Amino acid sequence: MPPRLNIPPITRILLIVLVTQTFLSGAIRYRQWSGESDVVVPYLVLVPQLSLIYPWTFLTTTLVENNVFTFGIAGITIFYGGRYLERAWTSAEFAKFLLVASLIPNILCFGTLVVLFAITGDMSWTLTTINGTIPLQISFLVAFSQLVPAHTVTLFKGIVSMRVPRFPLLHMLVVILLALTPILSAASFFLVINGFMTSWIYLRFYKSAFPDLEVSQTATLRGDASETFAFSEFFPDPIKPFVAAFSNEVYKVFVALRICTPFSQADVSASRGETVMQRGTPGSARAEAERRRALALKALDQRLHAATAGPPKPKPPPPPAVAGPSVQIQPQPNVQAPAIMLGETNYVPEREEDKDNH
Repeated sequence: MPPRLNIPPITRILLIVLVTQTFLSGAIRYRQWSGESDVVVPYLVLVPQLSLIYPWTFLTTTLVENNVFTFGIAGITIFYGGRYLERAWTSAEFAKFLLVASLIPNILCFGTLVVLFAITGDMSWTLTTINGTIPLQISFLVAFSQLVPAHTVTLFKGIVSMRVPRFPLLHMLVVILLALTPILSAASFFLVINGFMTSWIYLRFYKSAFPDLEVSQTATLRGDASETFAFSEFFPDPIKPFVAAFSNEVYKVFVALRICTPFSQADVSASRGETVMQRGTPGSARAEAERRRALALKALDQRLHAATAGPPKPKPPPPPAVAGPSVQIQPQPNVQAPAIMLGETNYVPEREEDKDNH
């Protein structure tokens, strides 16, 4: 009997909706297809000029793909990425993340296309289809960059080695290039940019941090103030200082507009694992995880150092235990040796002959 796939509930629902909507959209487009114009399904996908009377398309359009290539990538992304994130965050937190990572990029892309139409007067901007899992793909990569920032992925037998925070930027470049081809629409460019910014801002400033699991309490910490999840960490080392300077200025503007809440010193200390461990203190689980990770890295470093230093030298044998003199009594033939009991003391009085000799 083949093993049963263990898929969490939210991920299972996403896969079912993706398959259902994609095949339904494909069947409708195939029946109505003509060589003169493209066929769109305005009640499943988001089209600025046609879908205002179908407000649910701001959500459903994320799980509709136009071709087999993008459909395969979407299925792999949701199957592996969704399972990992849902188990790491719980289903409720994962559902909130999906809502933010799909709805907000679609709304921003919708507004961008309308503004471009207002500036240029070109009607094709409002007839551009906004659909696909591109916002989810880039959002999953940003989430992985937060969860495993130090993890390195090695491809092609070590020829290509890349840290996880580099993948979002690479994915954005690939999507931008594919947007110049018939594989992806022009809206894909705006979707990937908006998805990247939306997911990072949400995880950086708004997502609830888990409290101490040993105590029943509400989560009071939000966001991730760690340096490994800074905006500049997604970019190559040579341009990090310039990106950091620019992002700091944008951050000040967002704080002034009350879009983001500045981190307190306690948040920064908790993200570094400097919080004093007290039972029941919110955020102590994060500090405990940082402490355990530091200890694990230290133990691993010691093991690697011991392995490269050569085989260990044999320990000298322990010194023999100091004991009293041992007396071996061997009875003579035909002479019965008296039985000696443990703890028994024998007293033999001196004979008269011995006294006379002395």
